[in-house]
Amino acid sequence: MATSSSHRQRPLRSLLVFLLCAAALYVIMAVNNAWTPKLGLDLRGGTTITLTARNTTGQGAVDPNSLQLARTIIQQRVDAMGVGESEVTTSGDNQIIVAVPNVAPDQLREMVGQTAQLYFRPVYAVEQVQQASQTPSGLPTPVPQPRPTTPAAKQPTVAEAMNWKPSERDQADFAAYKCGEEFPDVTDQPLIACDREKQAKFLLGPTIVPGDLLTGAEAGIPSQGVSWQVNLQFNDRGGRLFEEATRLLAQKQEPQNAFAIVLDSEVITYPRVTTAIAGGKAQITGNFTQKSATDLANVLKYGALPLSFELSESANVSPTLGGEQLRAGVIAGLIGLALVVAYSVLYYRGLAVVVVASLVLAAAITYALLVLLGQAMGLALNLPGIAGAIMAIGVTADSFIIFFERIRDEVREGRSLRSAIETGWHGSKKTILIADAVSMLSAIVLFILAIGAVKGFAFTLGLTTIIDVLIVFFFTKPLVTLLGHTKFFGEGRRFSGFEPEHLGVERRRRRTRRVPVAKEA
Repeated sequence: MATSSSHRQRPLRSLLVFLLCAAALYVIMAVNNAWTPKLGLDLRGGTTITLTARNTTGQGAVDPNSLQLARTIIQQRVDAMGVGESEVTTSGDNQIIVAVPNVAPDQLREMVGQTAQLYFRPVYAVEQVQQASQTPSGLPTPVPQPRPTTPAAKQPTVAEAMNWKPSERDQADFAAYKCGEEFPDVTDQPLIACDREKQAKFLLGPTIVPGDLLTGAEAGIPSQGVSWQVNLQFNDRGGRLFEEATRLLAQKQEPQNAFAIVLDSEVITYPRVTTAIAGGKAQITGNFTQKSATDLANVLKYGALPLSFELSESANVSPTLGGEQLRAGVIAGLIGLALVVAYSVLYYRGLAVVVVASLVLAAAITYALLVLLGQAMGLALNLPGIAGAIMAIGVTADSFIIFFERIRDEVREGRSLRSAIETGWHGSKKTILIADAVSMLSAIVLFILAIGAVKGFAFTLGLTTIIDVLIVFFFTKPLVTLLGHTKFFGEGRRFSGFEPEHLGVERRRRRTRRVPVAKEA
């Protein structure tokens, strides 16, 4: 009797543990105060930016390999923002199109629009900018005279760049320069630029370290500190150049003991140097918050592009059309769900309770995971993803049909309902696993090979397939086992779905009795 009691309690225990796990997902949602999934660009709206590429010299056609490399780097920049379902694609022979949901237009333009090459330059002079000194609106903006580019000139060494002195023309241009004006950014020549906020302008020497020698940049807090900093990592050549530059900078007086990090002809930051920094590693400290340190690290990490870009077009994507399609998809899903429930009620009668409960639980778990994955990984739900979730109704219904029909076959063979549930389960679970494995394999292959929004369909299909396996094994089967121990289902009462006349057991027995038996000679 003890064995029988233990056997009866096992499905109940499995059922309760699974329900507690499902409830834990909603507890996590409550702790994070996250109740809605992130929506994709076609549902919520977002920003699309078109960047037009040109060679850094401004001449010649754009190399396709360089354009593809730039697309990869911009994709890394966007991914580092922590958003999901971003699309970075090339168009024609010189354009890159960036589409990102859940991001304000200004934030995306600030992050992706910084597309020039990254340079480290010594600071010669810094001057605070007064708003009154800006060029009045409506008046022509004086632009410095073009400087001859020297593509064949020899790049100055670190020592030569550090010993650079401005000419009278450089000083005159610096005095007349207004933030927002264009100034030629040539690596072997000085540069006049402003910071992001247009609050200070800088006279900078020739490049001392190219940005492509920077191999890593991470935001972090030192082990014995409380403020955020940015950790830099150079390759071997970059480490040697940076050590030489910082040794010379440390010997200078303020403000010439600083180097400026320049991206897209803007000074991102200009840390001061007090000692030579060896080993190819450096730290930028200051009044950083976690966000500002992370933003700076992302700019440095993904700043060096093989091409120069200009922002050709920026547009906000309206979710109106996606909203209409979403409503149509939801209606289609509800119709499909209603048809599945109606079929289960007509054909399986009382067992429809199991079908409805399993579908509701599967929907609740799927929704919770989409919300939590959106918070943790930036997963954004798009229209193809919703189609994958709707398709999961059919996948789950297939599992029910396989299991229920196997039980009914076992009952027709003369087994009791309790015995038929166990033998039917052992006979059907392999078929269920094989069917779900095929769906999972399809989702994986589609996710690997697909591009763009179709990945959302593949991901959702794979996620709901895994949920279907968990539901069938840890909810549907234990629930059916428990129902088999009740009088209503166990005794095959009317409308239970297991009544003999509904299963055709009595007709089968009568046909068996009418079969003639051959007599022995």
